[in-house]
Amino acid sequence: MKKLQVKDKTFAISIPAEELQKEVQRVAAEINRDMEGKEPLFLPVLNGAFIFAADLLREITVPCEVCFIKLASYAGTQTTGTVREVIGLATDITNRHVVIVEDIIDSGLTMAHMIETLTAHNPASISVCSCLVKPDALKVDVDIKYRCKNIPNDFIVGYGLDYDGFGRNTKDIYTLCEE
Repeated sequence: MKKLQVKDKTFAISIPAEELQKEVQRVAAEINRDMEGKEPLFLPVLNGAFIFAADLLREITVPCEVCFIKLASYAGTQTTGTVREVIGLATDITNRHVVIVEDIIDSGLTMAHMIETLTAHNPASISVCSCLVKPDALKVDVDIKYRCKNIPNDFIVGYGLDYDGFGRNTKDIYTLCEE
């Protein structure tokens, strides 16, 4: 099993890049089908979703726009339970079909906050697309229309996900090893 050292933690590979890419292509095909004729606005959530968003958008064939937003709720390996808006929305989304692109949904608090904030701008629709979802960690009900994979409630890095800012730059996803 391939290991990865990130700062003071050791991680083992849990989702290989090839498996991720197949899931990204599957999700993109679903979005292409559902968004035909709608010219969606994709809102990737920085920093974590940048790699997933890049791979996903290369597979999107419908005319679309992209605007990044940044929200934060993590410190180290734990969620803080509060959401801080760091960079706000810079595009008018009134009557637009919005697709939020997220790296991972844990508690669902960040996504619920983002949906609430965006709803106030009167979009035609809001769809959530997440690379990874931790169903056992969800604290709020969030409608996640598009997802690549459900995963256990483990701490992971890679493919845009980080541990204190490090570990984002891998093609594979790694799970924290027991210490």
